[in-house]
Amino acid sequence: MSADGHTHAGGTVNRRRLAIAFGTTASVLVAEVIGAIITGSLALLVDAAHMLTDAGGLLVALFAANLMERPATSRRTWGLRRVEVLAAIVQASALLGVGIFVVIEAVQRFSQPAEIAGPELLVFGIVGLVANIIAIVVLSGGRRDNLNMRAAFLEVLNDALGSVAVIVVAVVIMTTGFQQADSIAALLVGVLIIPRTLRLLRDAVDVLLESVPRGIDLNDVRQHLLDEAHVVDVHDLHITQIATGLPVLTAHVVVEAGCFHDGHAPEITRALQRCVAEHFPVAIEHATFQLEPVGAVQSHDIH
Repeated sequence: MSADGHTHAGGTVNRRRLAIAFGTTASVLVAEVIGAIITGSLALLVDAAHMLTDAGGLLVALFAANLMERPATSRRTWGLRRVEVLAAIVQASALLGVGIFVVIEAVQRFSQPAEIAGPELLVFGIVGLVANIIAIVVLSGGRRDNLNMRAAFLEVLNDALGSVAVIVVAVVIMTTGFQQADSIAALLVGVLIIPRTLRLLRDAVDVLLESVPRGIDLNDVRQHLLDEAHVVDVHDLHITQIATGLPVLTAHVVVEAGCFHDGHAPEITRALQRCVAEHFPVAIEHATFQLEPVGAVQSHDIH
């Protein structure tokens, strides 16, 4: 199967996963909003807020997944693959906002705990958890495919934590009457959301800033290239990432002058391409090398 065919098949499966997860999440969102109004629970309101951001995030992810499948054009030579990064940033920013709001609101409620209806809260917590488990199972198979799917999976995973917190709060209130358990649970969930969201934002921003992809050591790559036969120097070496699983390398490679006279230059190029495609944990299949004879470049910047 071709690489394009594989991408298309994987994209179709991921779109189906996202559609199922979105439908499930949107349905439970309505129930949890009603439940938060009935019970007065901050923990359930937090979970409903998660559901709202998740439903929006999953819709963004589904839209992005469709855009990512569009073919390359003469204007967008990589297609719309990088839409996954923009979608991940949107989802992560929404989650970060929810996390900060939850922490602030929970701290304020410690001094004035609301009266919570425990049994009703338990019912809505269980409904939310079941929906989250369904969404997690559906999305788990594609969570490593790209940042877009990773963000979607992270959202429903955080929702599941929120639902567990709601259930625990309901049981505590029903058995002990300790109303502040609601604020404590909401605070814990908010604290859990923030670091995960910041890591996702960091990874997405790294792509936009064209940082060297994680799992690739630039100095290690340079040394492997220098170790190839007839290679004298490597400069202007850049490794960036268009999208998840799509690293791109460009480099100027100085080789012995005789290689241009005996017809050996094409074989050097093939050897360099095999090197970066096979020797590293992250295969670099899109590599462009400019060969230069010794003495052709008087000065250059080392990157």
